[in-house]
Formats: sequence, C-alpha cells, structure tokens
Amino acid sequence: QVQFVESGGGLVQPGGSLRLSCVAPGSTLDYYAIGWFRQAPGKEREGVSCVGYSDGSTHYADSVKGRFTISRDNAKKTVWLQMNSLKPEDTAVYYCAKNLMRSTCVSSAQMHEYAGWGQGTQVTVST
Repeated sequence: QVQFVESGGGLVQPGGSLRLSCVAPGSTLDYYAIGWFRQAPGKEREGVSCVGYSDGSTHYADSVKGRFTISRDNAKKTVWLQMNSLKPEDTAVYYCAKNLMRSTCVSSAQMHEYAGWGQGTQVTVST
C-alpha cells in the first residue's frame, strides 16, 4: 500500500504563507485524485482540497477558498498545497492521500475513499 510523505509545515504568523508537499516514494500518483486533509487537536479530520489526476479538476473547502491553491506534477510524483493568508484556525496536522475510487475531484467524495495516509506535517499559525 502506498504511503505518502508530507512536508513543508512549520510555525508561521497570521497572514503568512507555507507550501506543503506530498510525495509517494517509490510509487506513482497515476490515475488517482489526490486530497489534502487536516486535523486540529480535539477535532475530526476534515477535507481541505483535492486535485484530479489529469483533468484539472480541483475542489476546496469553503474555509480555505481564495487562500489555498492545490497543484500537482505527475512526472515529479508530487502534489503541493500553497497556503496564503494563513489564520490561527488553519493550525492542524496536514495529510495527503489518494482517492482509490476517482481520478477526478467531486465535492461528494467521502473520506473513506482515500488511502495512503502518511504521518502528516504540522502547521501552526500563531504570533
């Protein structure tokens, strides 16, 4: 089973930016939509964004629309999440995973469709 490796997290002040990376060492991202998720302390894991395999489809949670941008390079086997205008409520561990059932992003996709969860990368937005 492919397991992703997330990186790029850190401590940033409100209004700052971070760029998260997601790679699958020794494997391929081909044919799968890839999603970014996050889990804050004491809260359930929630979907943040999704990018389709090759159709350019993307989806964003309402809370991050206009601030976050997802992209992927299939040749580099990498997916990025550019996070701008960060807020304290964005503080969480961020994870990526692949959708085993879809190659395109739809708002109705369910979390159980995703697999390959890594250890995540911590994002802390604070003064």
